[in-house]
Amino acid sequence: MSQQTPNPGADGGTPTAPLPGRERLVLAGRPGIPSQVGPFAHAVRWHDTLYVTGQMPTDPTTGDVVGADVVAQTRQVMTNLRAVVREAGGRLADTLMVRAYLTDFADYAAFNAEYERWFVDNLPARTCVGVTGLAVGALVEIDLVVGLPEGGAR
Repeated sequence: MSQQTPNPGADGGTPTAPLPGRERLVLAGRPGIPSQVGPFAHAVRWHDTLYVTGQMPTDPTTGDVVGADVVAQTRQVMTNLRAVVREAGGRLADTLMVRAYLTDFADYAAFNAEYERWFVDNLPARTCVGVTGLAVGALVEIDLVVGLPEGGAR
């Protein structure tokens, strides 16, 4: 009979308790929030900061990619992000950092036009990177870091 080796933890050492104040948020099945397409949480709350996993332009009900162009896909990604942030007790208006990934930098101007509709006031810091491909064949993916006044709703 073979014995299974215990998982040594991500750092290769003995598994330890999670970082104090860290809360993993898996929100599948909640209204407006798509299921994950991999082994990750939708977001992680650590004290008054929310780290939101990159969202894809997928319909929360069907899982299908929404839109054939970067504008429609950006709109769906932002809609999905808003749903995750709200479920965690936050607001898009309190976004501190945005990381956007585009498969074609020829779409940069069109992406920016839609992006600006979502951050009218208080533009967050942002990085935008061109990539060779994204999960589910998406043209755009966006992740966020959001400040949660008073730690957000729990």
